[in-house]
Amino acid sequence: MKVDFKPFKTFKGTKVLRQADGLAYAYVTAHTSVDADGAPNAYHPGDVGKNCIEDEHIGLDCPSHAGYPRTSWWPKVLVPDPANPKKPYLQPKGRYAGYFVCMTSLRAKTGDALDTSTYVDSREFPYVVIPTQFTKENGFGFWQEGDVGLATFMTSGKSVPFIVADAGGGPDAKLGEGSIALFAALGGSDPNPRTGAGVLKGDYQYIIFPNSHRSGSKNWPRTKADIRTQVNELIKSTPGIEK
Repeated sequence: MKVDFKPFKTFKGTKVLRQADGLAYAYVTAHTSVDADGAPNAYHPGDVGKNCIEDEHIGLDCPSHAGYPRTSWWPKVLVPDPANPKKPYLQPKGRYAGYFVCMTSLRAKTGDALDTSTYVDSREFPYVVIPTQFTKENGFGFWQEGDVGLATFMTSGKSVPFIVADAGGGPDAKLGEGSIALFAALGGSDPNPRTGAGVLKGDYQYIIFPNSHRSGSKNWPRTKADIRTQVNELIKSTPGIEK
């Protein structure tokens, strides 16, 4: 997509552009980071203490990437066990019994926090992540969980609609983090959250529509088809965006 937006700000080296009426924002970055959060098999206790890059893992990602067990912020990523809040909750049954329950910031308004289906599955849904520091600097009203947009791999022109589903990454996190499904849809091959392997190298363009999130229980769950329809309508109705 070609955007006729004006420069707005720079965040950790990435220039953010703003549509004239504030209807959309855009940025282009070569930085990529794969987020496994929301997937029921994202983290497994058997991987604690392993080398994130060199060792084989049971889960999709390394527990230390979720802050466990050596940080105080892991309960923001992994659901604490109600019976022992000092440890993460383990799924008691089903295909992924024994795995931790991993959250996303966007989740169903109703449902049990221990139920993995209430979160946005990284394997299934293209989503992007808002860096912690970006949120602190701008607050809500810029863009937030549940807003939608379009990501494009600039080399091929391949695009995919997405939803803003997670936040985090600490003070050093940059724009450019997204789900497994996002980078797979843009041409990647089995994107790896632990190592970053399988993600195409090059520039990625992101267009995000602020205040496009649905209200209340309609914000999540949603279908990929529903998100795609909304994004297509927003592209057509937003001046300054051209194919």
